[in-house]
Amino acid sequence: MSASEALRRAAFGDRPDAHISTPTTAKDRWLAAVVLGGQGRYAAASSILTELLKHPEPVIASLAASTLGSHRRQVGGHDVARRLDAAALARLTDTVDGDCDGIDTLGARSDALLGLAADALGTGRLTASRRLIAAADALGDVGWRGQVRLGWVKAEVELASGNSSESVPYAESALRRARAAGATRHIAKSEMVLAAALTARGGVTERIRARHLASEVVDQAIEYGLLPLVWPCSLLLADLDPDKAERHRGRAAGALHCVLRRSDPIARRLAASSPWVPDTLLTPPEPTQPSIRANSFTELPPDRVKVGVQASDRGGGTSLGCRKESP
Repeated sequence: MSASEALRRAAFGDRPDAHISTPTTAKDRWLAAVVLGGQGRYAAASSILTELLKHPEPVIASLAASTLGSHRRQVGGHDVARRLDAAALARLTDTVDGDCDGIDTLGARSDALLGLAADALGTGRLTASRRLIAAADALGDVGWRGQVRLGWVKAEVELASGNSSESVPYAESALRRARAAGATRHIAKSEMVLAAALTARGGVTERIRARHLASEVVDQAIEYGLLPLVWPCSLLLADLDPDKAERHRGRAAGALHCVLRRSDPIARRLAASSPWVPDTLLTPPEPTQPSIRANSFTELPPDRVKVGVQASDRGGGTSLGCRKESP
């Protein structure tokens, strides 16, 4: 297996926990940044993506901008993400060349439009979000990854509109496509979106299924080191499993603090000021708490991945769907 194939497998396949070294080609560096972002290594990912923002190839520069935007959005920085997603859209030409994972003009356009839709949703502009979703939907066949992400955003906008029943089919569709692609990280994210939709629907059967899904996501995310999924899904479990709510919140705090320790200063500032990141999670957890010690999140060192010269930098909502959306 070539290095490029291994990176694709890590970014969009069954090895999202893969160790990443510094690739040479621009496309491989973008794939590396996708993997690092999925692992919550935002400082290392930002170092790569900031460099790629100036790349002469429009698709690479666009994908870099929308990916960095997604990482900013994952810590609640929707306004910052919107500027990056707008820049991603502006870089593109009309050329369509085709790529199985959407690493092409059409895929980049889909990423930018869906990123803008998620940004609008995160700032309460539901009409704008729906308009951008419709534009992304009108692109046609953008491949499995674009369709999965489209399902996430559609489900989330229905949740934000109070239409929980309408959100479930979109989340189910995203999960089916992710499973068909064998994309471990996308499967876990789709299961989390579906769990949130089922929770909002509120029936006993739905909540039981949502708890099972959320528990599965947390277990798998811990196994593969996908900490950006651990903390929001643990907060969801705190609602679904109230008898163990303290344990779930402790695990969420530990995971988030590990992510922020591996983030650049911009990401940390965005998290501290975001209404989507609960204040209670921003206070460093006590290392003696059993729920945190068991997962060893606070024992993980800061990000040491060598990717370039700068490899390291309040509310009560949890933004479970596309607002925590990623490539």
